[in-house]
Amino acid sequence: MATQWPLLPLSMAASSVVLQVHGQIDKLAGFISIDCGLPANAVGYVDNTTKLRFTGDAGFTDAGSNHNISAQYITPTMPWGWHTVRSFPTGARNCYTLRPLVSAGPKYLVRAMFKYGNYDGLDMLPIFDLHLGVNYWKTVNISDASSPTIEEVVVVVPGGSVQVCLVNTGSGTPFISSLNLRPHKSELYPQVNETQGLVLVTRTNFGTPKNVRYPDDPYDRAWLPWRDPREWSEISTTKSVIKVDSFEVPSAVMQTAIKPLNSSSPIRFHWDAEPNANNPIPRYICMLYFAELESNAVHEFYITMNGKLLYPLVMSPRYLVTDAIYNDKPYHGLDRYDILLNATANSTLPPIINAVEVFSVLPTTGVATAAQDVSAITAIRDKYRVKNNWMGDPCVPRKFAWDRLSCSYSVSSSPTVTGLNLSSMGLSGNISSSFGDLRGLEYLDLSRNNLTGSIPDSLSQSSSLKLLDLTGNRLTGEIRSRLLKRSQDGFLTLRLVPY
Repeated sequence: MATQWPLLPLSMAASSVVLQVHGQIDKLAGFISIDCGLPANAVGYVDNTTKLRFTGDAGFTDAGSNHNISAQYITPTMPWGWHTVRSFPTGARNCYTLRPLVSAGPKYLVRAMFKYGNYDGLDMLPIFDLHLGVNYWKTVNISDASSPTIEEVVVVVPGGSVQVCLVNTGSGTPFISSLNLRPHKSELYPQVNETQGLVLVTRTNFGTPKNVRYPDDPYDRAWLPWRDPREWSEISTTKSVIKVDSFEVPSAVMQTAIKPLNSSSPIRFHWDAEPNANNPIPRYICMLYFAELESNAVHEFYITMNGKLLYPLVMSPRYLVTDAIYNDKPYHGLDRYDILLNATANSTLPPIINAVEVFSVLPTTGVATAAQDVSAITAIRDKYRVKNNWMGDPCVPRKFAWDRLSCSYSVSSSPTVTGLNLSSMGLSGNISSSFGDLRGLEYLDLSRNNLTGSIPDSLSQSSSLKLLDLTGNRLTGEIRSRLLKRSQDGFLTLRLVPY
């Protein structure tokens, strides 16, 4: 009888002890490790298993509220990161902004973790969406209050920052327990580029009870154990196994493998397609990892998917060297993907396998707001401490565009900011020169605030500006001659009634 196993969903519920220290980004590794929901003034901690520093999330988002999960869901061995959550009861989209080290990119693993634990006392399991910047990432479906849900993606991060957004879809309040960012070398996962990322379906380590993470895996990927002594015999070695550059599977993972107890049986596994409204025809990438662990042994087998050869040659793993079999062109169009490892007729030994990864392909082709506009409007937001829904991309997706802001959309270019209505927002201080960096700005209403100082020269240089309303402020100084002339010539409506 064939050995058959469905691929496991990602889970990292291993115990962890923590040491209290001041929280900070682990800059030596370029990692960002956030425990969501810690009080703003709380110290962070070092995870005793991975030795990684975790910090609170106050510096990464200014929305939401902090909560502890219910005491009934806390166990003595529960990792500290599952104890608290940040929830977002207001707003359709709430985001975290992560700014990795400039030298760390360009590829990153982003991991978001969730444990409901009835933190709100409502016993209502939510469903909500995750977005990565302007692109849909995954629908989070919390099906059990006590079980963790973990979503992970490998992507190229352009522009020096990435935003992870929780989107309310009307099926419960979004929340999050922890958020990680891990830089990857550009050679890792060659299928990842500027137009597509990889969403983890499973990452499995065979023949061991050990959950392999950092520091054994320098990229902090979680290789989860899978054992079945009723069906499999386990093979292991203490000798190092050579890595391959494109995937760098840790030696600690490749040092164990499985083979069928019945030497004439194949190894069989499968995964089911998971289509949804955002991804009706999901596409998949599969990586199978092999290394011979027994000296003078020769395992020879074929690898097939749904009855067709996945690898055109006989697979014969090399001794203590990682071999990776994977597809560059995504599989798609099937309801179920069955992979069979079957010994050749001449082989006296059964098939073996050390590890496997399966990903679904994430299109990252969404066009973000023009970079200069994002930089300018972010500087304006930070200067005046504007909150509202000012997080995530300013203009994209359209239904989540920032309040009091208008954008223009074009098929051939990035969206740009064309209008800002910040009237009666309690703004104080001088007028930011960043307004002038919004090159497509046509309408700017700063009326009825407490702005002081003079009109910056950058605004007078804005040739697209048609309306500038500064009514009801405490401005001083002369009107710039260029602004005055454009107003006198009828190209600009200028309102300057003082406070």
